[in-house]
Amino acid sequence: MTEVVSLMDIDDDDNAGDRSAKPINKGKSGAAPSDGKATPWVEKYRPQSLADVAAHRDIIDTIDRLTSENRLPHLLLYGPPGTGKTSTILAVARKLYGAQYHNMILELNASDDRGIDVVRQQIQDFASTQSFSFGVKASVKLVLLDEADAMTKDAQFALRRVIEKYTKNTRFSLICNNVNKIIPALQSRCTRFRFAPLDPVHVNERLKHVIEAEGQVLLDVSESGLTAFVRLSNGDMRKALNILQSTHMASKKITEEEVYLCTGNPLPKDIEQISYWLLNESFAESFKQISNMKGRKGLALVDIVREVTMFVFKIKMPSDARVQLINDLADIEYRLSFGCNDKLQLGSLIASFTKARASLVAAAK
Repeated sequence: MTEVVSLMDIDDDDNAGDRSAKPINKGKSGAAPSDGKATPWVEKYRPQSLADVAAHRDIIDTIDRLTSENRLPHLLLYGPPGTGKTSTILAVARKLYGAQYHNMILELNASDDRGIDVVRQQIQDFASTQSFSFGVKASVKLVLLDEADAMTKDAQFALRRVIEKYTKNTRFSLICNNVNKIIPALQSRCTRFRFAPLDPVHVNERLKHVIEAEGQVLLDVSESGLTAFVRLSNGDMRKALNILQSTHMASKKITEEEVYLCTGNPLPKDIEQISYWLLNESFAESFKQISNMKGRKGLALVDIVREVTMFVFKIKMPSDARVQLINDLADIEYRLSFGCNDKLQLGSLIASFTKARASLVAAAK
């Protein structure tokens, strides 16, 4: 049975000073000084307010409205990494508590602290004690459980009871990638929001903001390089910023080739060449050429398979041949994830295309 969550009793008068809040230096929430050269850009440019979050405006506006109206429920934010889940909750904490927010939240990474003892000791102790906010009138505290899908089932069942018991003075925010690993009893006690992968437009805009902030003289990024960042990130803003910083450290001028060289991903022209060999050359010739390119450029077969799969979606071929080929490529990627022999799987890749090529020839006749 779903619990009716009581509303928060928070004064709005203290929200005016939330933008000047200094974040705590713990785990993901640690905001680094803006002038630190060695600072990871992921932390340096982490959004400090809800208005700064790059995307998901419908979700952000809903949470912002609930916060402003003192009606914030328990939250369950789920979705792929790098989509703004943690940043959103930290921005909510800054809005609620202002400069004192480090006294009012308990942040735990459930991948490390995931046992039942953590729930019974740290979380329950924090939720049960009366907070002294020293000027912040919000009496409701916030427990942030990052990567909650890594918690054991026993810990999740124990947390369910803690949430029920301390709803009056504590709000719980669970963040995870796989919502299916959260027990239904916990899901029913939270308002769920799914953070989808970021749209390429939003990734592009945020990257341009970082480039301008760092200075375009120091950070010379070509248009093709920016497109490569967006493509390789796959909607993951954290990944995009990490690649940008890594490439900047490796090269003064950032082009498409420099980006792919830094990350070890195959260039689009390499994928086109590999696809040409797979569709036109004999088995022995394809095996030789692809093996040579792999060794010369240090490419991983699993990356080649993933990129070739995307290429298959673009070319024209009969539906039955495409379905069989995609199924074979999925099996190869699955086997590679278990550490199967690369040469054997490369042979399987070429054999799958040889079979598809025979189907194309038969269809043409």
